[in-house]
Amino acid sequence: MSHTAEIIAVGTELLLGNIANTNAQEISESLSTLGINVFWHTVVGDNPIRLKEALDIARRRADILITTGGLGPTYDDLTKQTICEVFGKPLVLHRDILEEIREFYEGTVHAPMPENNTQQAELPAGCVIFENPVGTAPGCAFEQDGVHVLMLPGPPHEMRTMLRRHALPYLRALSSEIIVSHDVMTFGMGESFVDQLLHQKMAAMSNPTLATYAKPFEVRLRATAKARSQEAAEAMLAPVVEEVRAVLGPVVYGVDVSGLAECCFAHLLRRGLTLATAESCTGGLVAEQITALPGASKIYRGGVVSYWTSVKQGVLGVPQEILDADGPVSEPCARAMAEGVRRITGADLAVSVTGVAGPEPDERGVPVGIVYIGLATPDGVFCRCVDTGKRQRSLLQGLAANHAFDVVRRYLTGLPIKL
Repeated sequence: MSHTAEIIAVGTELLLGNIANTNAQEISESLSTLGINVFWHTVVGDNPIRLKEALDIARRRADILITTGGLGPTYDDLTKQTICEVFGKPLVLHRDILEEIREFYEGTVHAPMPENNTQQAELPAGCVIFENPVGTAPGCAFEQDGVHVLMLPGPPHEMRTMLRRHALPYLRALSSEIIVSHDVMTFGMGESFVDQLLHQKMAAMSNPTLATYAKPFEVRLRATAKARSQEAAEAMLAPVVEEVRAVLGPVVYGVDVSGLAECCFAHLLRRGLTLATAESCTGGLVAEQITALPGASKIYRGGVVSYWTSVKQGVLGVPQEILDADGPVSEPCARAMAEGVRRITGADLAVSVTGVAGPEPDERGVPVGIVYIGLATPDGVFCRCVDTGKRQRSLLQGLAANHAFDVVRRYLTGLPIKL
């Protein structure tokens, strides 16, 4: 049987934008692995009337309702009470749970339990109780009129623990199918061009499916299959992934990887090579992304952020004649920066980034968005020039960093450096 789910997040702070609804994202990702279709996300403030309206709508269109938030002890934590009213379930006080909450306060908080915490020990009659080892609010699940209702706490670390320990095992028993997805990661081709090349195939697919998702600096294609086993789903997905690789060619840089930094890390590690960085307009973003990966010390030697021209000359050894004749944002400067940082760190490869991040052109009139990527290698020095366009500073820097990693990736895999 195929199940459809709706996730209802309760909390006025979500509507006000004070916090992001990360719980819904994590629950949706988890449910997809169980073959449960999540068709709706709803956010409701701490208002029992509006929550009741949302529940009345949800129970008519989904057979699994998962709520987060509103299980605390304060006056506006009314999720359980409202759900029980909608589904006609009485609340029952569980004295063993109440005693556990008292012990938590006495042993951890070193204070008597406030009496309003008593409502956290009241749960729907006949429900399955979800213990909360990292908080005081237990969750629960029950089935009524063919609808399964699961209540999880709002704090993300409490929700995550309860989801993994209790909610997912409960839901796993309801579904006989699983959903498996693979993300094909691309860089160097816009979403519209990717869609143009694969549109007919994507439109004709039902199971498995293929869809594009534009990220800030790249395009992800998600191939998804539903089957009764992991093996059957993988067999359905393999030819889809291979066809995407064949159609898109070198712009595909990996499958199920977090980004270009991880891709480069894997190639460097496999070949036993080291990397160094020299950055100007990206301000250390390339170094930050590579060092964020566990084990980065095995491949990353170090880097220099040379924002001032004098640092390019004094630290990296960029010849003054290059700075005078061509300027700090130029191909000769990018090449010299890469050679300099490779020399001073002793790395096998060194990548450099220099460009104009704005908001105005540089002193030589180089437009905002022009970026040069240099790469120094045992086989010589290479360079790529890109026009990232006049965009928000952080987006320009992120795109420039991706180009730096793409240059490294292409060199390591024998592809042309220039797009």
